[in-house]
Amino acid sequence: MSTENAPELPPRRLLWTLLVAAVLLAADQLTKWWAVDALTDRAPIPVIGDFIRFRLLYNPGAAFSLGANSTWIFAILAAVAVVALLWISRKVRSAGWAISLGLLLGGATTHLGDRLFREPGFARGHVVDFIDYNGWFVGNVADIALFFGAVSLFVLSFRGVPIEGVKE
Repeated sequence: MSTENAPELPPRRLLWTLLVAAVLLAADQLTKWWAVDALTDRAPIPVIGDFIRFRLLYNPGAAFSLGANSTWIFAILAAVAVVALLWISRKVRSAGWAISLGLLLGGATTHLGDRLFREPGFARGHVVDFIDYNGWFVGNVADIALFFGAVSLFVLSFRGVPIEGVKE
């Protein structure tokens, strides 16, 4: 069977995934640095009335502070997620998948960094949250990226877009 006329696969997109993850990591950590500096010992700052406010919290748990006494488990889960996302990203050829996985990788990496290096200690660190959504929950930039990364992966999967990209 001749491959002369076979359509070529698009190039691998690992660099895209890593670039998106690196930009997100930097943006998340810079905004957390700002939040700690600007919001410590301050009343909440309204951004869009009381619907969105800046309010500093240190979250030992997962979303909605679930599992607050199991911080080390979240550190392990984040590490596993980072390794798995890096492994999966090696074969990505779809730009959409590369960006989506980059959002997830960046979010998981920055949360892992918080768990490992923030107070109260290694593998027990608390995540800095500062975007208060009308009292429903308080999150950060990484949480936004994780949400959009997960939604976009769902959409890509639902639409049948393969991770390897489509032959051109």
